[in-house]
Amino acid sequence: MGDAIRTSEPNVLQFSQSGELLRNVMDHAAVGMALLGAGERLLYANKALCDMLGYAREELAELGLDDLSPLDKTSAAAVQFERLRAGKIGDFKAECQFARKGGDPTWVLLSASAVLNSQGRPWQIILQLSDIDGQKKAEAALAYSESRWNFALESARQGVWDYDIRTDTMFYSRMWRRLRGFGDDEEVGLSTEDWLARVHPDDREKLAEQGKKQGRGEEGSDTLEYRERHQDGHYVWILSRGKPVEWDEDGNPIRALGTDTDITAIKRVEQQLADEKERLRVTLQSIGDGVISTDAEGRIQFINQVAADLTQWKAEDARGMSLTSVLKTASEEEPDTVINPVAECLDTGRVWRPNSDFVLTDRNGKSLHVRESAAPVVSEDGKTTGAVIVFRDTTESRKLERELAYSAAHDSLTGLPNRATFEKKLEAAIESARDEKRVHALCLVDLDRFKPVNDRFGHAAGDALLKEVADCINRSCRRDDFAARIGGDEFALILTDCTVEQGKRVAQKVVEGLRGFEFEWQGEDIRIGASIGLTTIDGRLDGDTLYRNADAACYAAKASGRDRVTVHGENASGQSLSQTA
Repeated sequence: MGDAIRTSEPNVLQFSQSGELLRNVMDHAAVGMALLGAGERLLYANKALCDMLGYAREELAELGLDDLSPLDKTSAAAVQFERLRAGKIGDFKAECQFARKGGDPTWVLLSASAVLNSQGRPWQIILQLSDIDGQKKAEAALAYSESRWNFALESARQGVWDYDIRTDTMFYSRMWRRLRGFGDDEEVGLSTEDWLARVHPDDREKLAEQGKKQGRGEEGSDTLEYRERHQDGHYVWILSRGKPVEWDEDGNPIRALGTDTDITAIKRVEQQLADEKERLRVTLQSIGDGVISTDAEGRIQFINQVAADLTQWKAEDARGMSLTSVLKTASEEEPDTVINPVAECLDTGRVWRPNSDFVLTDRNGKSLHVRESAAPVVSEDGKTTGAVIVFRDTTESRKLERELAYSAAHDSLTGLPNRATFEKKLEAAIESARDEKRVHALCLVDLDRFKPVNDRFGHAAGDALLKEVADCINRSCRRDDFAARIGGDEFALILTDCTVEQGKRVAQKVVEGLRGFEFEWQGEDIRIGASIGLTTIDGRLDGDTLYRNADAACYAAKASGRDRVTVHGENASGQSLSQTA
């Protein structure tokens, strides 16, 4: 810790000749600042600190050091704070939570230092608070999202690799290591040469060339199959899928990303069935999926139970029919054009494995998504005698993907877009205003008299009320307007192609809608309102500045009596004020 400043004046706060300039700078600083004197009495607090904690300056003056200290009194930051108060250290810096007015926690980066008197006791304590609440919430959301994806990948036993082409080095995930018998933290050679040294000698030369094509992103080279030595000494079969994800300014790939799956068991089955007929080998290897085999003319000879269930055809009815009469699949873009995987496969003489899913319409007219592939069946004399089609139902996995994408972009309680989506929408609005000379409006909506609902009736009532409020706000907006929930009882509106006067009308409609809003809980009528701050999006200001301006206007609306709309740059009576940027 740094040495504290000592002074012989125990009770007098002095400023140098440039003190007034310093005070003016501190008053306009973006970082919250406070100075406490003898008796831990607040001597000074700047506007940024008042805004950060939600207090008016005169309210903050009544607080003591216990109120301006880390919220969690058992945290390391709180311990350091007590040591500072006792004069044991001169300064410290820590991330911690402070209490806003009303008790809500907010994350800050706290820098505290003490000015000691001649007896070595703190004479004055200086606090600096930087708002990192949004950053901490974003970090938590990102960590949660990453943990879910890592869990999904590991559950599927898929290892991830990340190849830096410029440095010829690889990153390997934990599951990638486990597939090959490496410990989670065991050292693994990270170069291409190290990787090829572990590859089976019979696969090495071919794989080196295929790996280069995959790294360049050449069509048809995104999937590799090869054998690699396990730490136990045996070889495992690896199915590697990957492609470039970054390029330099000349268009050359500089980074590739992919997944590895252990397909040793599949290869073992293939080997065991090598002496069987090709049709039987392909069919048995696909048990668990829908399997249909046809002759060279595309007439069905065999259909397993999974395929029968998916197509809703009985096996005895389907045999002898043309494939496209039973397996009716089409792309989502061209639903009237039925795909014929047998024709695709027989025309090329190669396995047909498209990269996209198709829509299967069963015998009863029900649709589901499937992923399918087809392989030619070749006799010992080299003649193509038919084909085998393998397909699986991907409807639930696609639904899950959509649900995950939706939950990442929307508030789970109200169903409105969340703060992350709002920020993207705001940046898009700024860009369109700047590039297309359009004018939009940003409104921040803060509910009035909402906290007593939670305090009196509990969070179940508050949650139910917020859902109703979200619907009310949506109904009050125009068709192309955007509404999001960005905090506990805070909402935001982006009004597209909207002048100030038009925006005031929309915002006033929201205020009136919430003013007349009726909500009953446990037999009691609950009334709330809203204060709204409005600012113009004209492409000149960035998102953070626009948000601060709208927030300041919302604060002014609350300070002027609540239940009203205030435009940034005007007071609650509509009189023009100086514009902040």
